Amino acid sequence: MNALTIRDPADLLSFIGHTLGFWPQESLVCITLNRDNVGATLRIDLPREPGHERLFARTVVSYLTNDANASSIVFALYTSATTEPGQPKPHTATIAALSGVLAENNITIRDGIFVGNDTYSPYDSEPGQNITLPLSTTEYSHVNAEFIYRGSTIAATNQITLPRRRHQAYDAMAVNEQKTTIGAMHPEEAFEHAHRLWTDLLDAKEYPADEDTLTLIAYFQIPTSATNSWRTSQA
Repeated sequence: MNALTIRDPADLLSFIGHTLGFWPQESLVCITLNRDNVGATLRIDLPREPGHERLFARTVVSYLTNDANASSIVFALYTSATTEPGQPKPHTATIAALSGVLAENNITIRDGIFVGNDTYSPYDSEPGQNITLPLSTTEYSHVNAEFIYRGSTIAATNQITLPRRRHQAYDAMAVNEQKTTIGAMHPEEAFEHAHRLWTDLLDAKEYPADEDTLTLIAYFQIPTSATNSWRTSQA
């Protein structure tokens, strides 16, 4: 694999997105550097409440110092919080605390990027100074083009969206039918069947069939059978 050269902030943001596999939200991303060589990449949620900046900074640095060769870092702060005209950027206390704890460990901050919903800019720009670029420029960066050529993509978020079930009414009916069947069984027979179904599903190497899943759901709604079966299997 050919080495990548990060030339500008757009390249850096593209590198972060492809390295993580998704576009961060309300996050601090730090990349360790040894001279001009990139080391580890860390993403961590931003603190939600004020007053915890020092603890947050110590946590971040405890991870970054695992890279024994790190002499400096670059960071990107992703947030939907906006910068008011003439005011410092959001989370200045967080970055100030991070800078101090890094200095205690002989690590400097080489550069920082403030990433909003639609634009990005240098984090250390002076209040009132407007040096912003649209995020769309990252789509045309050299690093983004190289990663796409290699087959990489950036997801909009790291959240997993499960597909909607199309047969909820049918499944509910099937579970009720299974409950009726179980209710007609002798308690010991129901217990043994529930226990056998549960242990077979645990031992299986394949995803269970729909019928077995629905039957197990029905059993879990009858404590005298399924709950006791689960407890027995844990003993």
